[in-house]
Amino acid sequence: LPRGYVDTNGGLHRHGKMRLATAMDEIAPLRDPRVKSNPAYLSVLILSRVVTELGELGEVNTHTIENLFAADLAYLQDLYRRVNSDGAAELTVTCPECSHSFQVEVSQAGG
Repeated sequence: LPRGYVDTNGGLHRHGKMRLATAMDEIAPLRDPRVKSNPAYLSVLILSRVVTELGELGEVNTHTIENLFAADLAYLQDLYRRVNSDGAAELTVTCPECSHSFQVEVSQAGG
């Protein structure tokens, strides 16, 4: 994540995993009353289902996604869209240590 999630103890979490979405990941949140009253909440629910790891957190849930910095939410929404909509098999990433950009293959298993 560009900025990282700050947990209640002040710990910073920047690295995680997102799996590929299933049809149910996009369908089930549509029944949620929070989405019915605020359609923008749909992305929070979807991301809470497909982001499987974030740093040392035990679980990623809606509270986690709700408390991301706006830049991190936008980053995850863009990543979700590229991986799940475009069918992209490769992404360009930048090493946080040396700033070198390179291509990585996106696993079909979502890893």
